[in-house]
Amino acid sequence: MQKHIEKFKTHLVAEKNASENTVSGYLNDLHQFSLFLKQTGHACNSKRAIDIKQIDRLAVRSYMVHLHDQGFTGTTMSRKLSSLSSFFKFLCREGQLRNNIIKSIPPPKKENYLPSFLSVDDIFRLLELPEPNTLIGSRDRAMLEMFYSTGMRISELVTLQMEFMNLESQKVRVLGKGKKERWLPLGKKAIAALDIYLIQRETLIQKKKPDPLPSAVFLNTRGNGLTSRGVRKIVGRYLDQLISGRHSPHSIRHSFATHLLEGGADLRTIQEMLGHASLSTTQKYTHLTVDRLIETYDQAHPRAQHSGANSRKP
Repeated sequence: MQKHIEKFKTHLVAEKNASENTVSGYLNDLHQFSLFLKQTGHACNSKRAIDIKQIDRLAVRSYMVHLHDQGFTGTTMSRKLSSLSSFFKFLCREGQLRNNIIKSIPPPKKENYLPSFLSVDDIFRLLELPEPNTLIGSRDRAMLEMFYSTGMRISELVTLQMEFMNLESQKVRVLGKGKKERWLPLGKKAIAALDIYLIQRETLIQKKKPDPLPSAVFLNTRGNGLTSRGVRKIVGRYLDQLISGRHSPHSIRHSFATHLLEGGADLRTIQEMLGHASLSTTQKYTHLTVDRLIETYDQAHPRAQHSGANSRKP
């Protein structure tokens, strides 16, 4: 099976032009499925090697049960099932299989998940945490300002190149999912933070003299581009200083969208800025604002506050 996974990887990179994160996600899902097959003996021959032609509905459904027992959410299980479906579709195209059996397996029910976000006050406090007078502090503040100013993904920030930035026109070009490009506006606070950081960045390059010269905007202390994992650790550390609970670096992106919507921006504009392919993905933020309206109503409306104690008896 491993040779088929390698061919599928080549297909994703060469034909689908998939991003590094997308390819990594597919491969992780397929390796996890392969490990399950070997451990359980599903679709394995006498030598304990996986025979893709023996993978049937029972094997896949057993895998879904295994994931559920391991505590995976319905959303994650659906994504893994989708990865298998793409792989099987490729195998059918290559003539290795006749049918894509994954299509006959219903996806698990997804949870009604609402993204976590921070209040405006919390965001402002978060942006003030890094010390701007040092290389690390100026970089971290510029990153946080960039996240909140544009709503870009972590993967988009990591792949951000110097040539993509146009501070004079207050905009930046990012590479989204599927390597689709879009332009995003930069706020004045983000530009001011970037101006300070870029001076520190140039000093770092002159000191470390990395070869080749880095093109990434955000660098580590060695003068190399930051990784997605590195950015998550950096942003997560500041979030931990500020608040506790279910928050992640992606919460800044959710906060960006929620605050825009509460400020009067229309969904189509937010969809374009977030790089969502479907408007339905963006519409989840309307639930957040409705919840906020209900909360405000319960706290402020006289009839909501005193409907029990002061209501007139018939």
